Amino acid sequence: MSDLNCQLLVIGAGPGGYVCGIRAGQLGVDTIVVEAEKPGGTCLNVGCIPSKALIHAADEFYKIAHLADSPLGISSGAASIDFAQTVAWKDGIVQRLNTGVAGLLKKAGVRQLNGVAHFLDGKTVEVNSSEGRKTITAEKIVIATGSKPTELDFLPFGGDVISSTEALSLPEVPKRLAIVGGGYIGLEIGIAMAKLGAEVTVVEFADKILPQYDAELTKPVVARLKQLGVEVMTSTAAKGQKPGALVVESSAGESVDISADKILVTVGRTPRTDRVGLDEISLTMNGAFIEVDNKCQTSMRGVFAIGDVTGGAMLAHRAMAQGEMVAELVAGKKRQWDKRCIPAVCFTDPEIVECGLSPAEAEQTGVETVTGVFPFMANGRAMTMENESGFVRVIARADNHLVLGIQAVGGGVSELSAAFAIAVEMGACLEDIAGTIHAHPTQSEGLQEACMKALGHALHM
Repeated sequence: MSDLNCQLLVIGAGPGGYVCGIRAGQLGVDTIVVEAEKPGGTCLNVGCIPSKALIHAADEFYKIAHLADSPLGISSGAASIDFAQTVAWKDGIVQRLNTGVAGLLKKAGVRQLNGVAHFLDGKTVEVNSSEGRKTITAEKIVIATGSKPTELDFLPFGGDVISSTEALSLPEVPKRLAIVGGGYIGLEIGIAMAKLGAEVTVVEFADKILPQYDAELTKPVVARLKQLGVEVMTSTAAKGQKPGALVVESSAGESVDISADKILVTVGRTPRTDRVGLDEISLTMNGAFIEVDNKCQTSMRGVFAIGDVTGGAMLAHRAMAQGEMVAELVAGKKRQWDKRCIPAVCFTDPEIVECGLSPAEAEQTGVETVTGVFPFMANGRAMTMENESGFVRVIARADNHLVLGIQAVGGGVSELSAAFAIAVEMGACLEDIAGTIHAHPTQSEGLQEACMKALGHALHM
């Protein structure tokens, strides 16, 4: 066993952990980052990045396969896909980013160690690594171990029951795919598989898919699922499996067998804290999550936690922002978590973006509001890209027109999320956005027009 010492130890090199390590290194903090798997964590290796690669491949294949139905006058031969090559291309992107993260940490002067970290006390961690067992003593420690797919007792992962991790590395497109959970993870993968030729059935316990979004935002997604031939069963509970089938209980209380070669379970994510040894330091917990304050400080002095292990919005970009903040705190800067909004994107077809307050949340504040909605069917750029489905919606205070929230559903609207976040974070009013010249023709004009609509003078409706 060998001993190491540092000012800052970061456990986990996912989006939050590696950003924390890089920023700390830039600020001259002697930092060690320990990662049990590969740099980049779930997002880079088995989540955000590979899923978006699969979605892109599926979109391209679907376009070619359905050119005969297109009004563009383009024709081509029969479409085919070498799925193994698609997966290899996806893996190549992941590998490049793995190397990039490791390189950025090295450039910042951060020491990297591959292994599983386990607390001995609030200042000391033991790591079982490929280089042997090491003990690390640190002035400050950050827990950034992320999360893992939630497993159901009656549908344990293994064999034909898979999580999103296995779904992104299948050797071939399953002929029949049953998905338990109609949230964003299940629908992103399900839509991609449907475009690649799979027969997809989605089983959702709630009375609607994407239950975290309001009905107006999900309506275009529901229509697209129907167009793609995806069967959606809401108010339906998964009960177990039989050979070649998922067993569910319908809303009428009947037992139904859904034929499936693979069963994808996407019912949420669980914080990955089981191997860290939290019992050794007795942190205050909020259920399964680590409780933190507005500086991501846990109940133990000198121990921080960031990202999915803290609950709340389990999003990579939230973890990144927390990681940067904690690094600056360790370096002696004054920082605290004071964000007006965290944009959330659902990469379905069409995409959904939420930023700030939803209509229901705005109503709960008791403040009188005004709302402006602009449909993409009235946007020239959306028409030329065949993205007419969906809209942009702005919610603002009625008295001073402060923008409280912005939502959108439509093709490619994920790229509008930054504009939405900037507007809400900087306290923009409807007049600020309406008076800002938006390039024409772009889908971003939908934001300007929605603000004009809320002010009572939309120009292109």
